[in-house]
Amino acid sequence: MKSTISVDVDARPETVFALARDLERWPILLPHYVSVRALDRPADGVLVARMIARRPVVPLIGLGIPVAWRARTWAEEAMLRLRFVHLGGATAGMDVTWRIEEHGTGCRVSIDHDFRPPSPVGAAWARFVDRAFTRAIAGRTLATFKALAETLDRTTVGPPS
Repeated sequence: MKSTISVDVDARPETVFALARDLERWPILLPHYVSVRALDRPADGVLVARMIARRPVVPLIGLGIPVAWRARTWAEEAMLRLRFVHLGGATAGMDVTWRIEEHGTGCRVSIDHDFRPPSPVGAAWARFVDRAFTRAIAGRTLATFKALAETLDRTTVGPPS
């Protein structure tokens, strides 16, 4: 199951990348993230982390279903990409790529999910996870980073002359 979710951001690609690559700050920056805990930091710049987010059910009162997974993650700075390979949880085996690309006067941020569970019910499970959890959490993550990056660029760079 492959899916992509994207958002256009009226901010510099580097601003979005700087915010998104700092995974351990996600619980501070993203209200739906409960925790990101480093489990291992190999010398190659990879971070293995346990992540917990809430899939919103009733967002107005903060009610959500906790979702946990482990991921191996790294940044590809020259290409403004973030990579995640899920190692545990319901999404074990999911390959995720964040692409941050110039677009118009700002950038487009896309998150590609490639999830192929090995079981006979794999395709049905992947569709369920994508619709019920992945899109809800990723969509909220993108919307929050969009708001943060646009605010940062307006306050630090100012409007174009």
